Amino acid sequence: MVLSRGDDYPIHQTAEPIAYSGTDRNFYDRYFFNGYAPDGSGFFALAFGVYPQLDIVDAHFSFVREDTQHCIHASAEMGMERMDLRCGPISIEIVEPLHALKVTVEETDGIAAEFVFTGRAFPIEEPRFTHRLGPRAFMDYTRMTQNGHLTGWISLDGERHSLAQGTAGTRDRSWGIRPIGAKDPQPIPGHQLPGFFWQWTPINFDDGSLFFHVNNDEHGEAWNTRAAWAPDGADARDIGEGVGSMRTRLAPDTRWPSGGTLSLAVKGAPEQVTFEPLGRFQMRGIGYTHPEWSHGMHHGPLRVSREDIDLAGLDPLKPENVHVQIPVRVTGSDGRSGIGVFEQLIMGPFAPLGLTEMLDGAA
Repeated sequence: MVLSRGDDYPIHQTAEPIAYSGTDRNFYDRYFFNGYAPDGSGFFALAFGVYPQLDIVDAHFSFVREDTQHCIHASAEMGMERMDLRCGPISIEIVEPLHALKVTVEETDGIAAEFVFTGRAFPIEEPRFTHRLGPRAFMDYTRMTQNGHLTGWISLDGERHSLAQGTAGTRDRSWGIRPIGAKDPQPIPGHQLPGFFWQWTPINFDDGSLFFHVNNDEHGEAWNTRAAWAPDGADARDIGEGVGSMRTRLAPDTRWPSGGTLSLAVKGAPEQVTFEPLGRFQMRGIGYTHPEWSHGMHHGPLRVSREDIDLAGLDPLKPENVHVQIPVRVTGSDGRSGIGVFEQLIMGPFAPLGLTEMLDGAA
């Protein structure tokens, strides 16, 4: 018996029940949220992933207080029910599709939260990410991204803090194929894992949202990139699309961005934007590249765990610490200012920044 709640909605794509998602074991379906105060403080993020072929769901919530990043990780067996958006203490409610969502983190080991995300404009659709290693699809997915306002609170060890007035952030939804769960032990002859370069910079200005992302190869050639501008209240027809080019600085002895300048050709957006870092958030706090809690791993029927990360004391070149989101203040060449995120992940050589090994740091 494979019928589930999803089968009562007109969302089928094939003759199969919703419980079946194609045939690739790496299929995933993910929610992501982040948020930050107008001065870049109080950064928090959440990831919630569904892995139908593995029959697993996992969720992670993490936030920064002073020099520590506090995390709740949860993983559960899904029971082939993709419409139950709960994993242990973490749940998501879709209040209004494509506009408003509510996240609840029930008190667990001293951590609790509740927040509502409300979109500023219609989400953008990033171009489909398709990348192959020889005959095998390494990545093949679609993502929609949306900036918005957030209200709610976060509690740590009994001390509750309301989100600052004006808290903003980004949420996305992505689905398709990525490496998830246990690593495939069999390599593809003649096609080793390539270097990986990723930047993603959703920015909140007073009058709209700026988006830029790029996936480059190790020589700096882009294989997937787009820039977009969404005025407040815009529907899909009002979103301007174009191109961008980032000049990046790295912090010495790390692969973390210490700033950059983005040049744009997008209607409605500044022609140039500079980035000033305001902090650092380790993406391992929500499962990305985590050595134990990486996405799609099996931890039994249900497992929940708290983790506290000392941001000042970690090794920036350990694999699990390379992937970061940096809250940034931005200044446009037209005088506009805003706040947002500079996400970066660089694994392997990357010639434009002088990186020659798997995990060497910047000079």
